[in-house]
Amino acid sequence: MLDDRDYMRQPEYRDPMFSGFRWSWTMVLIAVNLAVFVLMEINKAYNPDGFLKIFQTCALSNDGVLHGYVWQYLTFQFLHAGGGHFAGNMISLFFLGRLVEDRIGGKRMLLMYLASGAAGGVLQTVLGFVFPSVFGGPVVGASAGVCGLLAAFAAMEPDGQVLLFYMIPVRVKYLAFAAAVVALFYTVVPAAPGYAHAAHLGGMLMSWLFIRRIFPADWSKLTGTLRRAEKKQPRRPQAEPLEPKSDTDFLQNQVDAILDKISAHGIQSLTTREREILESARKKMTKS
Repeated sequence: MLDDRDYMRQPEYRDPMFSGFRWSWTMVLIAVNLAVFVLMEINKAYNPDGFLKIFQTCALSNDGVLHGYVWQYLTFQFLHAGGGHFAGNMISLFFLGRLVEDRIGGKRMLLMYLASGAAGGVLQTVLGFVFPSVFGGPVVGASAGVCGLLAAFAAMEPDGQVLLFYMIPVRVKYLAFAAAVVALFYTVVPAAPGYAHAAHLGGMLMSWLFIRRIFPADWSKLTGTLRRAEKKQPRRPQAEPLEPKSDTDFLQNQVDAILDKISAHGIQSLTTREREILESARKKMTKS
């Protein structure tokens, strides 16, 4: 029964993050960042005056805001201070962006990402006006939006896993909590100039606001696992056991809903929990 379906064959049964290249809003963001980085590096090498003019116009700064350069809240997110800065942000965007986009959709992810980056810039510049010697320098980079993606994924699936340093699996709720604590600490106790910790914190707060307040969507239509939060309900419902009370209940209440979701959104939309249910059902059908 289940074994006859194409999406239950073992070669296709893998994490969507490693399912091969596909164009998405995450990949569009990375491509735009790459194009801007290459053009800026060319200008830096062959047209230093032009590079400086673009940097002063597009990097986020208190002077720019005072002159009415409000577009800097968007453009600073696509500028980077060097190859290492660019690579670190783009690798993080690749992993986190695809995870969030698979759950809430590309347009929502894009809107939340850019709004988180802008919110981080707003917090950074507000503090820059209050403490200009500490927060008043120019700010560039995608890290505010990337931190927003981390917080968003933690809000949706706190027990999901990400790779710390791209090698060590860690539950996302712990990683997001640690990132928020570091950002808050170095916002209250400023470190050396060059790290926009306030922007990171602002990005995380904005993405949390998006997930919990701006579009607390009926996640069942998107992932089949998350539900609209109710005021008196616990934030994380207890997981149901893998073994159902009866074969009929299992097939009707769990497997059929998952198969409908695959038909509507593709197998890449499944969560780890849903994959475990399908695998359990496949083994049960094989034995019977």
